[in-house]
Amino acid sequence: MRLFGHRMPLKAQIGLAIVVINALAALLVPVIAPYPEAEVVGRAWASPTAAHWLGLDNLGRDVLSRLLYGARLSIGLSLLITALSFSLGVFGGFSAAVLGKTADMVLSRLVDLLLSMPALIFAMVVLSVLGTDLVVLVVTICLLDATRIFRVSRALAMNIVALDFVEAARLRGEGLWWIVRREVLPNAVLPLVAEFGLRFCFTFLFISALSFLGLGIQPPSADWGSMVKDYSAMIMLGVPTVFYPAGAIALLTIGINLVVDWLTSKTAAEH
Repeated sequence: MRLFGHRMPLKAQIGLAIVVINALAALLVPVIAPYPEAEVVGRAWASPTAAHWLGLDNLGRDVLSRLLYGARLSIGLSLLITALSFSLGVFGGFSAAVLGKTADMVLSRLVDLLLSMPALIFAMVVLSVLGTDLVVLVVTICLLDATRIFRVSRALAMNIVALDFVEAARLRGEGLWWIVRREVLPNAVLPLVAEFGLRFCFTFLFISALSFLGLGIQPPSADWGSMVKDYSAMIMLGVPTVFYPAGAIALLTIGINLVVDWLTSKTAAEH
Protein backbone atom coordinates (compact mmCIF):
# COMPACT_ATOMS: atom_id res chain seq x y z
CA MET A 1 0.00 0.00 0.00
CA ARG A 2 1.20 3.51 -0.83
CA LEU A 3 0.41 6.90 0.75
CA PHE A 4 1.77 10.25 -0.53
CA GLY A 5 3.79 8.25 -3.07
CA HIS A 6 5.58 6.19 -0.42
CA ARG A 7 5.20 2.49 0.35
CA MET A 8 3.73 1.91 3.82
CA PRO A 9 5.24 -0.73 6.13
CA LEU A 10 2.99 -3.26 7.85
CA LYS A 11 2.79 -1.30 11.13
CA ALA A 12 1.66 1.84 9.35
CA GLN A 13 -0.90 -0.17 7.35
CA ILE A 14 -2.30 -1.61 10.59
CA GLY A 15 -2.49 1.90 12.05
CA LEU A 16 -4.23 3.23 8.94
CA ALA A 17 -6.71 0.33 9.06
CA ILE A 18 -7.56 1.17 12.70
CA VAL A 19 -8.09 4.83 11.79
CA VAL A 20 -10.26 3.98 8.76
CA ILE A 21 -12.42 1.52 10.73
CA ASN A 22 -13.03 4.13 13.44
CA ALA A 23 -13.82 6.78 10.83
CA LEU A 24 -16.30 4.49 9.07
CA ALA A 25 -17.94 3.60 12.38
CA ALA A 26 -18.33 7.31 13.16
CA LEU A 27 -19.77 8.08 9.72
CA LEU A 28 -22.15 5.11 9.56
CA VAL A 29 -23.34 5.15 13.17
CA PRO A 30 -27.01 5.99 12.34
CA VAL A 31 -27.10 2.86 10.17
CA ILE A 32 -25.10 0.37 12.26
CA ALA A 33 -26.00 1.39 15.83
CA PRO A 34 -28.65 -1.01 17.22
CA TYR A 35 -30.36 1.64 19.40
CA PRO A 36 -30.43 5.45 19.86
CA GLU A 37 -27.64 6.67 22.12
CA ALA A 38 -29.89 7.82 25.00
CA GLU A 39 -32.63 5.16 24.83
CA VAL A 40 -33.12 3.02 27.97
CA VAL A 41 -33.63 -0.55 26.76
CA GLY A 42 -33.34 -2.65 29.94
CA ARG A 43 -32.10 -2.84 33.51
CA ALA A 44 -28.83 -1.22 34.56
CA TRP A 45 -25.64 -3.26 34.13
CA ALA A 46 -27.39 -6.14 32.39
CA SER A 47 -24.92 -8.72 31.04
CA PRO A 48 -24.18 -9.09 27.32
CA THR A 49 -26.81 -10.94 25.27
CA ALA A 50 -27.57 -11.52 21.61
CA ALA A 51 -29.61 -8.30 21.63
CA HIS A 52 -26.97 -6.29 23.54
CA TRP A 53 -23.52 -7.52 22.59
CA LEU A 54 -21.64 -5.40 25.16
CA GLY A 55 -24.38 -5.31 27.79
CA LEU A 56 -26.15 -2.28 29.24
CA ASP A 57 -24.76 0.69 31.15
CA ASN A 58 -25.58 2.38 34.46
CA LEU A 59 -28.92 3.66 33.13
CA GLY A 60 -29.86 0.63 31.06
CA ARG A 61 -28.67 2.00 27.70
CA ASP A 62 -27.01 -0.19 25.07
CA VAL A 63 -23.23 0.09 25.50
CA LEU A 64 -22.40 -0.82 21.88
CA SER A 65 -24.72 1.90 20.57
CA ARG A 66 -23.24 4.50 22.90
CA LEU A 67 -19.73 3.40 21.93
CA LEU A 68 -20.55 3.96 18.27
CA TYR A 69 -22.23 7.33 18.90
CA GLY A 70 -19.27 8.23 21.11
CA ALA A 71 -16.95 7.56 18.18
CA ARG A 72 -18.89 10.05 16.04
CA LEU A 73 -18.77 12.80 18.65
CA SER A 74 -15.25 12.18 19.98
CA ILE A 75 -13.62 11.79 16.56
CA GLY A 76 -15.73 14.41 14.80
CA LEU A 77 -15.15 17.06 17.45
CA SER A 78 -11.43 16.29 17.62
CA LEU A 79 -11.16 16.55 13.84
CA LEU A 80 -12.99 19.89 13.80
CA ILE A 81 -10.81 21.36 16.56
CA THR A 82 -7.60 20.08 14.96
CA ALA A 83 -8.55 21.51 11.56
CA LEU A 84 -9.37 24.92 13.05
CA SER A 85 -6.28 25.06 15.26
CA PHE A 86 -4.11 23.89 12.37
CA SER A 87 -5.44 26.60 10.07
CA LEU A 88 -4.80 29.25 12.72
CA GLY A 89 -1.40 27.89 13.77
CA VAL A 90 -0.01 27.38 10.26
CA PHE A 91 -1.22 30.80 9.10
CA GLY A 92 0.37 32.45 12.14
CA GLY A 93 3.61 30.45 11.87
CA PHE A 94 4.08 31.14 8.16
CA SER A 95 3.22 34.81 8.72
CA ALA A 96 5.88 35.08 11.43
CA ALA A 97 8.45 33.51 9.09
CA VAL A 98 7.83 35.69 6.02
CA LEU A 99 6.62 39.07 7.33
CA GLY A 100 9.82 40.10 9.07
CA LYS A 101 11.23 40.53 12.57
CA THR A 102 8.50 42.78 13.99
CA ALA A 103 5.64 40.44 13.10
CA ASP A 104 7.69 37.46 14.23
CA MET A 105 8.44 39.05 17.61
CA VAL A 106 4.81 40.08 18.28
CA LEU A 107 3.33 36.72 17.30
CA SER A 108 6.01 34.71 19.07
CA ARG A 109 5.63 36.63 22.35
CA LEU A 110 1.83 36.19 22.22
CA VAL A 111 2.28 32.45 21.70
CA ASP A 112 4.86 32.28 24.50
CA LEU A 113 2.34 33.91 26.83
CA LEU A 114 -0.25 31.24 26.08
CA LEU A 115 2.33 28.45 26.30
CA SER A 116 3.41 29.62 29.74
CA MET A 117 0.06 28.46 31.18
CA PRO A 118 -0.53 24.70 31.69
CA ALA A 119 -3.06 23.68 29.04
CA LEU A 120 -5.26 21.49 31.24
CA ILE A 121 -5.47 24.02 34.07
CA PHE A 122 -6.16 26.87 31.64
CA ALA A 123 -8.93 24.87 29.95
CA MET A 124 -10.46 23.88 33.30
CA VAL A 125 -10.54 27.51 34.46
CA VAL A 126 -12.09 28.78 31.22
CA LEU A 127 -14.70 26.01 31.08
CA SER A 128 -15.55 26.44 34.77
CA VAL A 129 -16.11 30.18 34.30
CA LEU A 130 -17.73 30.26 30.84
CA GLY A 131 -19.54 26.93 31.02
CA THR A 132 -19.16 23.65 29.16
CA ASP A 133 -20.95 24.72 25.99
CA LEU A 134 -19.54 23.04 22.87
CA VAL A 135 -18.60 26.39 21.30
CA VAL A 136 -16.58 27.35 24.39
CA LEU A 137 -14.93 23.92 24.39
CA VAL A 138 -13.98 24.15 20.71
CA VAL A 139 -12.61 27.72 20.93
CA THR A 140 -10.63 27.02 24.12
CA ILE A 141 -8.90 23.88 22.85
CA CYS A 142 -8.39 25.43 19.41
CA LEU A 143 -6.48 28.40 20.86
CA LEU A 144 -4.38 26.19 23.11
CA ASP A 145 -3.51 23.77 20.32
CA ALA A 146 -2.79 26.50 17.76
CA THR A 147 0.17 27.67 19.86
CA ARG A 148 1.94 24.32 19.45
CA ILE A 149 1.22 24.25 15.72
CA PHE A 150 2.50 27.84 15.41
CA ARG A 151 5.90 26.80 16.79
CA VAL A 152 6.23 23.85 14.41
CA SER A 153 5.03 25.68 11.28
CA ARG A 154 7.19 28.72 12.06
CA ALA A 155 10.31 26.54 12.41
CA LEU A 156 9.53 24.74 9.14
CA ALA A 157 8.90 28.00 7.27
CA MET A 158 12.04 29.63 8.69
CA ASN A 159 14.16 26.77 7.34
CA ILE A 160 12.49 26.85 3.93
CA VAL A 161 12.59 30.64 3.34
CA ALA A 162 16.36 30.55 3.90
CA LEU A 163 16.87 28.23 0.90
CA ASP A 164 18.16 29.37 -2.50
CA PHE A 165 14.99 28.74 -4.52
CA VAL A 166 12.99 31.03 -2.21
CA GLU A 167 15.61 33.74 -2.59
CA ALA A 168 15.42 33.28 -6.36
CA ALA A 169 11.63 33.75 -6.23
CA ARG A 170 12.12 36.98 -4.28
CA LEU A 171 14.62 38.24 -6.84
CA ARG A 172 12.10 37.53 -9.60
CA GLY A 173 9.74 39.89 -7.78
CA GLU A 174 7.27 37.33 -6.49
CA GLY A 175 5.05 38.48 -3.61
CA LEU A 176 5.21 37.06 -0.08
CA TRP A 177 1.98 35.09 -0.28
CA TRP A 178 2.91 33.67 -3.69
CA ILE A 179 6.12 32.42 -2.08
CA VAL A 180 4.13 30.94 0.82
CA ARG A 181 1.67 29.17 -1.51
CA ARG A 182 4.09 27.98 -4.18
CA GLU A 183 7.41 27.51 -2.35
CA VAL A 184 6.94 27.16 1.41
CA LEU A 185 3.70 25.18 1.73
CA PRO A 186 4.48 22.42 -0.84
CA ASN A 187 7.81 21.73 0.88
CA ALA A 188 6.20 21.60 4.33
CA VAL A 189 3.26 19.32 3.49
CA LEU A 190 4.64 15.98 4.71
CA PRO A 191 5.85 17.18 8.14
CA LEU A 192 2.63 19.17 8.56
CA VAL A 193 0.54 16.07 7.81
CA ALA A 194 2.50 14.15 10.44
CA GLU A 195 1.98 17.02 12.88
CA PHE A 196 -1.75 17.06 12.06
CA GLY A 197 -2.04 13.41 13.08
CA LEU A 198 -0.11 14.06 16.26
CA ARG A 199 -2.18 17.10 17.19
CA PHE A 200 -5.41 15.20 16.44
CA CYS A 201 -4.23 12.52 18.85
CA PHE A 202 -3.48 15.05 21.60
CA THR A 203 -6.81 16.83 21.02
CA PHE A 204 -8.69 13.54 21.13
CA LEU A 205 -7.06 12.61 24.45
CA PHE A 206 -7.51 16.14 25.82
CA ILE A 207 -11.26 16.10 25.13
CA SER A 208 -11.51 12.65 26.71
CA ALA A 209 -9.67 13.91 29.81
CA LEU A 210 -11.95 16.95 30.13
CA SER A 211 -15.03 14.74 29.71
CA PHE A 212 -13.71 12.38 32.37
CA LEU A 213 -13.40 15.39 34.69
CA GLY A 214 -16.96 16.48 33.87
CA LEU A 215 -15.89 19.60 31.91
CA GLY A 216 -16.06 18.24 28.38
CA ILE A 217 -18.98 16.82 26.42
CA GLN A 218 -22.05 16.70 28.63
CA PRO A 219 -24.70 13.94 28.98
CA PRO A 220 -26.83 12.55 27.50
CA SER A 221 -24.45 12.83 24.53
CA ALA A 222 -22.20 9.79 24.25
CA ASP A 223 -18.47 10.44 24.54
CA TRP A 224 -15.73 7.94 25.28
CA GLY A 225 -14.18 10.03 28.07
CA SER A 226 -17.46 10.51 29.93
CA MET A 227 -18.29 6.83 29.40
CA VAL A 228 -15.07 5.87 31.19
CA LYS A 229 -16.07 8.17 34.03
CA ASP A 230 -19.60 6.70 34.26
CA TYR A 231 -18.45 3.08 34.15
CA SER A 232 -15.25 3.24 36.22
CA ALA A 233 -16.94 2.68 39.60
CA MET A 234 -18.18 -0.77 38.55
CA ILE A 235 -14.73 -2.17 37.85
CA MET A 236 -14.39 -3.13 41.52
CA LEU A 237 -17.52 -5.30 41.17
CA GLY A 238 -16.14 -7.18 38.18
CA VAL A 239 -18.20 -5.37 35.52
CA PRO A 240 -15.86 -4.96 32.51
CA THR A 241 -17.90 -2.25 30.74
CA VAL A 242 -15.32 0.47 31.42
CA PHE A 243 -12.76 -1.37 29.29
CA TYR A 244 -14.79 -0.84 26.10
CA PRO A 245 -14.51 2.97 25.86
CA ALA A 246 -11.04 2.93 27.46
CA GLY A 247 -9.92 0.33 24.91
CA ALA A 248 -11.43 2.34 22.07
CA ILE A 249 -9.48 5.43 23.17
CA ALA A 250 -6.24 3.45 23.45
CA LEU A 251 -6.72 1.62 20.13
CA LEU A 252 -7.40 4.78 18.11
CA THR A 253 -4.45 6.53 19.76
CA ILE A 254 -2.16 3.62 18.87
CA GLY A 255 -3.43 3.54 15.29
CA ILE A 256 -2.81 7.26 14.77
CA ASN A 257 0.66 7.03 16.31
CA LEU A 258 1.64 4.13 14.03
CA VAL A 259 0.80 6.24 10.97
CA VAL A 260 2.40 9.38 12.41
CA ASP A 261 5.62 7.51 13.31
CA TRP A 262 5.94 6.35 9.72
CA LEU A 263 5.29 9.85 8.33
CA THR A 264 7.83 11.29 10.78
CA SER A 265 10.47 8.76 9.73
CA LYS A 266 9.83 9.59 6.06
CA THR A 267 10.21 13.30 6.80
CA ALA A 268 13.48 12.72 8.67
CA ALA A 269 14.82 10.55 5.80
CA GLU A 270 14.05 13.22 3.22
CA HIS A 271 15.81 15.92 5.23
